[in-house]
Amino acid sequence: MKDLFGKAILDFQTHNSPEDLLTETNISEEDEMSVAYLFRSFSEMPILEQKALLLAKGKILDVGCGAGSHSLYLQNEKKLDVTAIDISKNAIEACQLRGVENTKVEAILEFETDEKFDTILLLMNGTGIFGKLKNVSNYLQKLKSLLAKNGQILIDSSDIIYMFDEDEDGGKWISGDAYYGELEFTISYKGQKEAPFPWLYMDYNTLQNAAVANGFFCEMVLEGEHFDYLAKLSNAK
Repeated sequence: MKDLFGKAILDFQTHNSPEDLLTETNISEEDEMSVAYLFRSFSEMPILEQKALLLAKGKILDVGCGAGSHSLYLQNEKKLDVTAIDISKNAIEACQLRGVENTKVEAILEFETDEKFDTILLLMNGTGIFGKLKNVSNYLQKLKSLLAKNGQILIDSSDIIYMFDEDEDGGKWISGDAYYGELEFTISYKGQKEAPFPWLYMDYNTLQNAAVANGFFCEMVLEGEHFDYLAKLSNAK
């Protein structure tokens, strides 16, 4: 990986002539994303993210922390013990420069610690890191191993069924045998292009079924205005 997403974050943090990121999927056209959006304050965050941060408690693990905006709010405003991890070395460097105290360059599946966390956050389409539906159980079991007995996982995603055309019967035309939320993402930045990578959007029912199958209780916390939602997973009693 060229770590273009992280490079854009670090460029913005260090005032190194940052540019917009260009994102594209196998079902959507190229779109511009302002890197500044990743540095938003609590008041600028979508309501689902605000809700997740307000519910966060205890010892926190911020998975896929990006520019660290969620971690900084929890650390500085709520005075919580936060560990922020991301696979991007550049993003973690930016987090450190912004003042995030506990950081690690690590993929969640490789993350090893003796600690248990009261809240695990996976935000900005947190299901994305699962990649494909077949990987979900593996990730959920890893998260379960890191979760305190009475802990919570706060995760958001979207049901992207709206992106598919309706057929003449009013149903949705979806080609192929794969789950419709499995996308291929491509990121471009400053004339460079990252190799395509899998990114998973999960409708709530699919997430709930996977959670229950892996020993979690799953509940809908909040629905957004555009097919998005925030869910809470906890250990089944």
